[in-house]
Amino acid sequence: MSSRKKFLYQASALTAGTFLASATGNDVFAIFNKRIAPSDQVNIGVIGINGMGWSNLKAILKVPGVNLVALCDVDKNVLDKRVGDLKAMNVDAAKVKIFNDHRQLLGLKEVDAVIIGTPDHWHCLQMVDACQAGKDVYVEKPVGNSIEECRIMMAAQKKYNRVVQAGQWQRSQKHFKDAVDFIGTGQLGNIRTVKVWSYVGWKQPIPIIADSAVPAGVDYERWLGPATQRPFNANRFHFTFRWFWDYAGGLMTDWGVHLLDYALLGMNATVPKTISAIGGNFAAPSSPQETPDTLCATYQFEKFNLIWDHAIGIDNGLFKKDHGIAFIGSNGTLELDRSGWEVMEEGRSANKVTVERKKSVDNGLDKHMENFVSVIRSRKMEELKCSIEAASQIAILSQMGNIAYRSGNKLYWNKEAGRFTDNSINKKYLTAPYHNGYKLPKV
Repeated sequence: MSSRKKFLYQASALTAGTFLASATGNDVFAIFNKRIAPSDQVNIGVIGINGMGWSNLKAILKVPGVNLVALCDVDKNVLDKRVGDLKAMNVDAAKVKIFNDHRQLLGLKEVDAVIIGTPDHWHCLQMVDACQAGKDVYVEKPVGNSIEECRIMMAAQKKYNRVVQAGQWQRSQKHFKDAVDFIGTGQLGNIRTVKVWSYVGWKQPIPIIADSAVPAGVDYERWLGPATQRPFNANRFHFTFRWFWDYAGGLMTDWGVHLLDYALLGMNATVPKTISAIGGNFAAPSSPQETPDTLCATYQFEKFNLIWDHAIGIDNGLFKKDHGIAFIGSNGTLELDRSGWEVMEEGRSANKVTVERKKSVDNGLDKHMENFVSVIRSRKMEELKCSIEAASQIAILSQMGNIAYRSGNKLYWNKEAGRFTDNSINKKYLTAPYHNGYKLPKV
């Protein structure tokens, strides 16, 4: 990028920050979009736009010089709704091409980058397809639905040299980084235990409902993709798909990848030596969901223990917070969550430390999208806030906890081999099975 182009981009991005609450299609944004050189325009397509795919789209459209050219979803009802939403945002929906097959969207030469907001079991296939098609990718978390899928996604990014950012947007948020920087000063003293928790009262156990006909406008076969063929059931569809092993990993991979990620960053750690887990569906034993509504997983590292604790249907977690990360040191405990961080002193320490609460000051998702677009333009991969390697590391850690729970075994990880020491566990759980004619991508 030329010096002039850099100046225009930086000036536009700085000024746009003042108008983040404005509609994306208003005159202010139109003015700044015109100031972005044609070579720096970024044309995007979105695959899966019902949940986070839509939130991601709204965030990226705040970045000057980004143009929406295509949408893809297997549910025509969702597509129709989003077209209406775009019109309400003053976006010219008539110029946006619509698909229900992601491969058709990837065939558009004008698409520079794609956002993947589909259920977890589609992430690997669609990211690899996008990289092969020469597109840069923003892929939702968890990046893979199995340990092997994570490895394949890393290999695809490396082979095709595409920009791949994962949707762990807290990596772009200032107060999270500030908390990790404080831990790095050593003032907390020796940290022997890190506790991570997610208590989500607004997510309730799902009730038993009967199978039904596929809703009009839904391409159910394409929604299933590589997952096991089953009759349509609304419990396994929009949003609540995450409670079934065919498609996702429950709260462990839903919230765990966000929070456990910062536990590892704070401790400068990578993989554990052992993993064990206990839990079950204790809140609603009759619920048809397969992933546990209550789970405690323990990861043993070289010099500390990491504890994950989650519960669905209640909010009152550690420190009366519904989520957080606690770094428990000999001089104080640092508690970090989405609203901010603080340090509570250890009364018995001669070197006790206290830090008053530091509140969040920015929008992590907006910052994450700004970073993604910036790297698309610069091609400086090292500047990505959440590369596919970083995202895969934490997705694998979350999968380890789920595998320990599902197998009922204490697991031992061979770091050099990248496998569990028990080959029967490797054979059953390392790779997600593919069905319906789909095959695990080869890179």
